[in-house]
Amino acid sequence: MLISNIYPQRILLIVATLAGGLALDVRTDIVGQVALSAGIWVVLLYLLKRVERDIRYGLMACLVIATLGEMFLSLAWGLYTYRLGNIPLFVPPGHVLMLLLGLALAHRMPDAAAHAIIGCAAIYSLVAAVAGIDTLGIPLFLVLLTAALFMPAQRRLYASTFVLSLMLELYGTWLGNWTWAHQVPGMALVTTNPPGASGAFYCALDALVAATLLMVVPRFNALASRPVRSSVAP
Repeated sequence: MLISNIYPQRILLIVATLAGGLALDVRTDIVGQVALSAGIWVVLLYLLKRVERDIRYGLMACLVIATLGEMFLSLAWGLYTYRLGNIPLFVPPGHVLMLLLGLALAHRMPDAAAHAIIGCAAIYSLVAAVAGIDTLGIPLFLVLLTAALFMPAQRRLYASTFVLSLMLELYGTWLGNWTWAHQVPGMALVTTNPPGASGAFYCALDALVAATLLMVVPRFNALASRPVRSSVAP
């Protein structure tokens, strides 16, 4: 796994930040959203100081990749739209917090559970496509499957992220923080709000972060002057 463990109090902090942040966002305007975003950035910086030094590079890669992905998927492609028509400033750090949460769950997840989650994703995607309610599900599942096959060491991470991100998507769309387009722009595909396999986007992000670590961490390990810690500090 990318990281060995995350202490329970940090998990609670992440959950409270994500859930509370989205609940507050729908009750404020752009000024309040900026203030809220500042608070979430503070939480992220607090946690970043308590992770392994090498892992921090992966989390920074997550921040950059997630920001670029949001710009493409929302602003350019129009696959989903945020409440105020922008990309809230809390979204990029929110992706990093989701990655940390996914790592925490993956550390505790049996391999059998990971396989079952991926299997359920396959069944849903097929059934939803045949029913015509979510034809985007098949391409999204193929993204998840590709990541799981080519990077099997991270399979538990992909499974945990898939479940957690679906919960976040259901919560965020229920509150009205963002809305997915029914008709996929530029494609003869439809989906639901949110897509049942939307976690595949997060899994793709995780795969890119993992690939970045594989390339970057050995180089930084060689340059490191002191050993890194094995887990998030209390």
